[in-house]
Amino acid sequence: MTTVEKTGNRRLTAEELEAFGAEMDVIRQRIVADLGEDDAAYIYNIVKKQRAFEIAGRSLYYLPVIGWVPAVACLSISKILDNMEIGHNVMHGQYDWMGDPDLNSRMFEWDTMAPSENWKYGHNYMHHTFTNIVGKDRDVGYGILRMDEDQEWRPYYLGNPIYAFLLMTFFEWGVAMHDLEVDELVAGRRTWAENKEIGARILRKVKEQTLKDYVLFPLLTGPLAPLTFAGNFTANIIRNLWTFNIIFCGHFPAGVASFSQEECEDETQGHWYYRQLLGSANITGGRLFHIMSGNLSYQIEHHLFPDLPARRYPEIAEEVREICERYDLAYNTGPLHKQLFGVFKKICRFALPDRKSSDAAPAGAAPAIEEVAA
Repeated sequence: MTTVEKTGNRRLTAEELEAFGAEMDVIRQRIVADLGEDDAAYIYNIVKKQRAFEIAGRSLYYLPVIGWVPAVACLSISKILDNMEIGHNVMHGQYDWMGDPDLNSRMFEWDTMAPSENWKYGHNYMHHTFTNIVGKDRDVGYGILRMDEDQEWRPYYLGNPIYAFLLMTFFEWGVAMHDLEVDELVAGRRTWAENKEIGARILRKVKEQTLKDYVLFPLLTGPLAPLTFAGNFTANIIRNLWTFNIIFCGHFPAGVASFSQEECEDETQGHWYYRQLLGSANITGGRLFHIMSGNLSYQIEHHLFPDLPARRYPEIAEEVREICERYDLAYNTGPLHKQLFGVFKKICRFALPDRKSSDAAPAGAAPAIEEVAA
């Protein structure tokens, strides 16, 4: 199996895993005890800005000569904020403690084709519980791509780069369809009856989103409807491209480890933290970049503490890096261009059959991580 050896990391002993997990628990407990007004003010401010960008974007469509490009830009920012810093994080329950029904994970619905109820099961439960366990975490390849050598190669995967491009362009559709587990249907391990309720939710959400962006708002601009239609489509595509790249750079750049189902049997809390750490990667950047990524540029901290407000990840990150140093574990981080290169290299590499000898890291080889905490 791929596992940690190929990433240059080492296995921790049972005692080390217990101590490692205890240190992570201390971080979590400290942040939970400190949650309060600043966290609430932050998310309210983000929501306020997201709504302002949406109003500006939809209003600018009435000024077609000078307003179309700014309209698309404003609407794209609004959709990215709604998807990343608000939708994704609220539906993780990061702000449930506030008692605000508009920011409660059980009631929130976001501006994408994927119904929140489906997404919370596929993402919050399946992906975050079984992170990078090949055969259990359906986000490893999304049922479409081959992103790990432990996924058996088939001629179908020769199209890996094409499938990745289509998934990137229409990412919100891919996320929505992901919950249907079509690959499992084709393999006969899932029935249409099991998909009936999931599919009904997708159809309702697709109908709502389509009516809003491609019928209602275009009609409201009268003779400018075709331009508004095109602007809404463009904004959705821009959001999809951004989201795909942030998500993939957090999960598939060089040095990210995968795990077998066998090695995760009877997993302790310490091993769960260890798997989350080695199965994720960060992206470096400025404050605005982190906000626009929903702070998922701190994917390591997000996977360690998915229900803590994402705005806290930067302050946690330095402490996590210091702990990684003491346990001799790599902290996978790098600029966007470097992580992107690793992702697209992997997409192309796994399109082809495995090269049995050259890809295996020799014993004692240097870690494959691009950047290790210094």
